Amino acid sequence: MTDRRHLRVVTNLESRPDLRHPRRDDAVVYRVRVDIDDADPPIWRRIDLRSDLTLDFVHQVLQVAFDWTDSHLHRFSLGGGAFDRDSQLFLCPYDVAEADFEDDGIPAAETRLDETLTATGDVLHYLYDYGDNWELTLRLEQVLPADGECAAAAVVGGEGAAPPEDCGHLVDAASLAEVLPDPARFEPDRINDALRGPYFVLREAKVDPRLVDLVQRLTYTAHGDSLSQAALALTEKHTPLEAADLIGHLRGFQWFLDRAADGGIPLTGAGYLKPADVMEASKVVPVMADWIGAKNREAHCYPLLQFREMLEDVGLLRKNKGQLLLTRAGQSAQRDVKALWEHLASRLNPKLGDEFHVQAGLVMLAYAAASPDAQLPLNTIAAILTELGWRHADGTPVTGSALRHLPAYEVLINVTDQPVTWRRRDLISPVAAALARRALGV
Repeated sequence: MTDRRHLRVVTNLESRPDLRHPRRDDAVVYRVRVDIDDADPPIWRRIDLRSDLTLDFVHQVLQVAFDWTDSHLHRFSLGGGAFDRDSQLFLCPYDVAEADFEDDGIPAAETRLDETLTATGDVLHYLYDYGDNWELTLRLEQVLPADGECAAAAVVGGEGAAPPEDCGHLVDAASLAEVLPDPARFEPDRINDALRGPYFVLREAKVDPRLVDLVQRLTYTAHGDSLSQAALALTEKHTPLEAADLIGHLRGFQWFLDRAADGGIPLTGAGYLKPADVMEASKVVPVMADWIGAKNREAHCYPLLQFREMLEDVGLLRKNKGQLLLTRAGQSAQRDVKALWEHLASRLNPKLGDEFHVQAGLVMLAYAAASPDAQLPLNTIAAILTELGWRHADGTPVTGSALRHLPAYEVLINVTDQPVTWRRRDLISPVAAALARRALGV
């Protein structure tokens, strides 16, 4: 990756200065002029930006405004250039994750625009593509009141077509004429249409930003439109669920919580449920509906065993001295079905963990939210994960069947008031779809 060759590790030097301003109490509109440095003739955009936007959002606005594709690294800086020692840096996710190249910066995703610009004339620098080195200057021209329906970003002026990706930092008229069909072309309406695209709609709806980033990364892939449409379904209005709507759909979860509340659930010496409990649990856990054979030994009832272990994984039950006991969260959930609902939602969306399980969980939740009374498209989810670079240990692509082992899948298919049979094993109930939406923050 050519971006990396221009990064250098800085050691044994003083920390960078903190040049940020306090955040504003109110949201206003910043009218900002953005110029590509050293372009002749000038190539610039005038953009109205809401002051409370984070810099990762501003980065995507700039990508659209200059017709770039977010294919390279970027960073913002205050007080100087992007590699000046006296500048304060605001970094893209790659630079944050790569400690060797971290450069004492702050994540752009955690920094608001109003922390960098406050008064007219203030300047923020932006560097895109550390190889071609597109250096841009953002200068605050006006501070305007924000209307109630104020757009997050809108282009209101500009001149010149932006240089295309990977053209080698061409900024003079003669060079640009060789790589652009019309160097003077500037289409604000087209740019503003793009600023109403999925990324911006999802961010404004406060959908989990990690899912939004995946949607953005997959824009130009075979399944990009599919994931985008699934995610956009999260922005639709839905009728809130009442406690009465949840009880029948959570009956398998509730049985275990009620049983554990009665002094705990005793286990056999081998660590399994006892036969009487296996028989009773099998009547209410949906995935046991068409299990063949006697339902009296947990070791021979794999779906029940997997369900029970999932309850431990999500922090509702814990093993202690040969018994299954309620955790503190389990105690609250046992008494209040809404507490059970909120706990499951919080655990479905992993905040930490290995990257595969985080990404697989986010994509699965997006499709589950968009699939009430429909089959969860596991093969599509697997193809997306493969597109993101994941493989099985032997190098083969991710398969849909492998995703049935994820805790999110186990929870979602058991949130139902219907039996889960072989033909219906991937069916997402409307309540399970609502749980997926809740897990994603909407």
